[in-house]
Amino acid sequence: MDTAEEGDICRVCRSEGTPDKPLYHPCVCTGSIKFIHQECLVQWLKHSRKEYCELCKHRFAFTPIYSPDMPSRLPVQDIFAGLVTSVGTAIRYWFHYTLVAFAWLGVVPLTACRIYKCLFTGSVSSLLTLPLDMLSTENLLADCLQGCFVVTCTLCAFISLVWLREQIVHGGAPQWLEHNQQQQPQPAPAPQPNEQAPGPGQGVGENQPAPAAAEPPVDNGPAAEVPDIQVDPAEDMENEDEDEAGADDVADANNGAQDDMNWNALEWDRAAEELTWERMLGLDGSLVFLEHVFWVVSLNTLFILVFAFCPYHIGHFTVVGLGFEENVRASHFEGLITTIVGYILLAMILILCHGLAALVRFQRSRRLLGVCYIVVKVSLLVVVEIGVFPLICGWWLDICSLEMFDASLKDRELSFESAPGTTMFLHWLVGMVYVFYFASFILLLREVLRPGVLWFLRNLNDPDFNPVQEMIHLPIYRHLRRFILSVVVFGSIVLLMLWLPIRTIKLILPAFLPYNVMLYSDAPVSELSLELLLLQVVLPALLEQGHTRQWLKGLVRAWTVTAGYLLDLHSYLLGDQEENDGDADQQANNQQRRNNNNAIPEGLHAAHQAILQQGGPVGIQPYHRPMKFTFRIVLLIVFMCVTLLVASLVCLTLPVFTGRYLMSFWTGSTKIHELYTAACGLYVCWLSIRVITVLLAWMPQGRRVILLKVQEWTLMVMLCNTILKTVVIAVLLAGAIPLLLGLLFEMVIVAPLRVPLDQTPLFYPWQDWALGVLHAKIIAAITLMGPQWWLKTVIEQVYANGIRNIDLHFIIRKLAAPVICVLLVSLCVPYVISAGIVPIVAQYSPGVTMEMQNLVQRRIYPFLLMVVMLLGILSSKSVNLSAFTNTLRMTSTWLDRDW
Repeated sequence: MDTAEEGDICRVCRSEGTPDKPLYHPCVCTGSIKFIHQECLVQWLKHSRKEYCELCKHRFAFTPIYSPDMPSRLPVQDIFAGLVTSVGTAIRYWFHYTLVAFAWLGVVPLTACRIYKCLFTGSVSSLLTLPLDMLSTENLLADCLQGCFVVTCTLCAFISLVWLREQIVHGGAPQWLEHNQQQQPQPAPAPQPNEQAPGPGQGVGENQPAPAAAEPPVDNGPAAEVPDIQVDPAEDMENEDEDEAGADDVADANNGAQDDMNWNALEWDRAAEELTWERMLGLDGSLVFLEHVFWVVSLNTLFILVFAFCPYHIGHFTVVGLGFEENVRASHFEGLITTIVGYILLAMILILCHGLAALVRFQRSRRLLGVCYIVVKVSLLVVVEIGVFPLICGWWLDICSLEMFDASLKDRELSFESAPGTTMFLHWLVGMVYVFYFASFILLLREVLRPGVLWFLRNLNDPDFNPVQEMIHLPIYRHLRRFILSVVVFGSIVLLMLWLPIRTIKLILPAFLPYNVMLYSDAPVSELSLELLLLQVVLPALLEQGHTRQWLKGLVRAWTVTAGYLLDLHSYLLGDQEENDGDADQQANNQQRRNNNNAIPEGLHAAHQAILQQGGPVGIQPYHRPMKFTFRIVLLIVFMCVTLLVASLVCLTLPVFTGRYLMSFWTGSTKIHELYTAACGLYVCWLSIRVITVLLAWMPQGRRVILLKVQEWTLMVMLCNTILKTVVIAVLLAGAIPLLLGLLFEMVIVAPLRVPLDQTPLFYPWQDWALGVLHAKIIAAITLMGPQWWLKTVIEQVYANGIRNIDLHFIIRKLAAPVICVLLVSLCVPYVISAGIVPIVAQYSPGVTMEMQNLVQRRIYPFLLMVVMLLGILSSKSVNLSAFTNTLRMTSTWLDRDW
């Protein structure tokens, strides 16, 4: 670094250089920002976490400067002293990190699990023997895993409470919860002439003007009642200054560059006191984490007692008192059902106590009971929407499709008795997929139909749509009505598009059904692997294609135009502005691309809340109302049902029939799993439609252009280099990597959990590959959504190049080779240790028995995974937890002040 002359100042602290703190010129910047103190530079680098100048992008370099009287060689005693100090430091760090790992990975989950078991044992002796149970060494690994699950649940419950508190603060509490009502009600302001909106029951006819984005009435008690309070002008200006300062803080938090510019060098001491992950977990070398461990154990015990123990026993006493104990026990989910019953009874008790507190004018207790009721109410509604409703849809889909697989209700009952958890999870998963694609189809319909046709369905793209606020404000009977109507609508669609087509197929083509999905017990492929492969790979690969979505949208538009002209409902369905259809389509496509990433997850969470809308229609366009309008609407619904029935018949027969015909030529057998035939038929149909659409798009350009295009594509396909590149990349990315990933998952997770130590695990390459495809897809999705690093950059580059510009050298060198090497090392190193080194050690050590060798061979993979995860945590950088601590501080303040 070059030193500065007199008169120059530091670019950070704006101070001049002194003999003790000289100024340096570490980069290529010039002018007034040229010089900086070394201490200021070091502190700024720690704050910004960068190694280069933000202006000139020059990387900083530090050179050690030794004292002039330093000897040329170190004395031997100094070397030994340094070695002893280094060894002592290493031992101290090893002991400290061992204590940290023992506390967070052993004490916290073990304490949570055994306190949970003690509370739910239901005996006084378990409470007396709890200290001895804490010190017991039985089932340590299983209890630690269960304890991690319990701690995760309590942490999620705490985060949910904080988040619900934010929703209540920002959205306002329900009107019945507000206890500070106005003494003198203010008269309502007169409506302006341009602020008229139609009521919930009004329609827009031919001679009625269109409302301008009418908003539905929302019951916001605190927002609707604003007292007229006189404010001192000086105090008002102070409040405005505070609001502006708060807005600046929010903007700085959301903008990293602005945060860097507003950084103050005089706040180093304050920044050093902020809580970080390293300080919280004890990775900074201090013992402060022991206090955090104590608070985590205490809060975890409190959450178990409040949110699990009390509701469970309330529900247990209720079930026993009503005489439903045998029925609940027969459901195989006694704990879950009993807890839900306890929460329901607790909600009823809270609302009754809230009413009594209102009668005796205990305002503080009234508000506390009301907030507790809101928490219980929202929790129950979330369970119903995300858990119960998809489960009902999944079971109804299964019941309506029994004849398609030649099954009966007795078979499903036996399957549930043998594996209740797996059966319920699979039905819930199928129901979630059904709700997901139903919401996607509703979004597509909104792009085609006139705004206002689907007024009875909630618009998931509406920025004002907030299901949590509706859970807070709307009463229970509204949610119950929505739930019943959602079940009726979704169930009717299943009957129309599944049960009725199956009956029609059995009547017309008796030999076509049932589908062949039964596999032998010794088959190397499981039905679950193939079903997950179809649901997560084959079906999304077809539906996520832009062409497939455009085809479906075109079919919906063609059907709508046909039905509109046949029934004289064209104005009602599509509107009267036909000349702007092209521009409307383009705008709808752009809007869909902008909202596609945000609309579908909302559909999974609240699709069945979309059945009824709060308030009246929003954004309705005028239309022509023909004669006998109601009769025409009934005919439209009948025509729609017939169309859905025919479409379902085609989808259930054409792909399977095509796949059976083609697979019979390949395998020579007619007993093929229908997932293979359905996948093969889907891709063949998709490819055929794609070819037809391309030819139809080229036909207006003339025969010569079509021949040139066909010749160009034929030459490109016939190029051996392109074919070879495609085959090599397919073998590496779609074959080797999923196979190695699935085998690693089998060795680390599945085999240790499913196969006892006295049995030998069996591995099926095809099943491992199928699961590896799913794991690779999930890892790729998480990588693309995560921060920027080398794997994300490579995947984005490969995706941007496409098939035509395949760079085989880049893919192998940057993507395939590193990933395959990591997977091979992860598979081979534990095997070499367990099958090579341990037997050699056993030859020279009689204490190493065959049982110990088998234990090492079966448990080395999960053990090394835990070691790698621990090293990753230790090597991770510190993360600022100021936002989390502020949330805790705000929550405690809210509990003390508002409740």
